[in-house]
Amino acid sequence: MKDQPGGRPAGFFGAAKMIFWAFFGVRRRKHGEFDASQLTPLQIVVAGILGGAVFVLVLVVVVRAVVMGHGATT
Repeated sequence: MKDQPGGRPAGFFGAAKMIFWAFFGVRRRKHGEFDASQLTPLQIVVAGILGGAVFVLVLVVVVRAVVMGHGATT
C-alpha cells in the first residue's frame, strides 16, 4: 500500500475508497487503520452519505429498468 506523501490527509478519493470497501464488507485491518488515520470524521461522514445515496439511486434505476422491461406501466 502506498503511503501518502508527507503525511498529507487522503482527501475525498481516499474517503470514497474507504466507504466503498466498507459497503463491500471486505477490508484488512491494517488498511482500515491506515485510512482512518489519514481521514477526518467529517470526510468519512460525507463520503458515507454520498455513497449511500449513490447506492440507493443505483438500486432505484435497476428496479425501474427491470419493472419497465416486463411491460409494467407507470
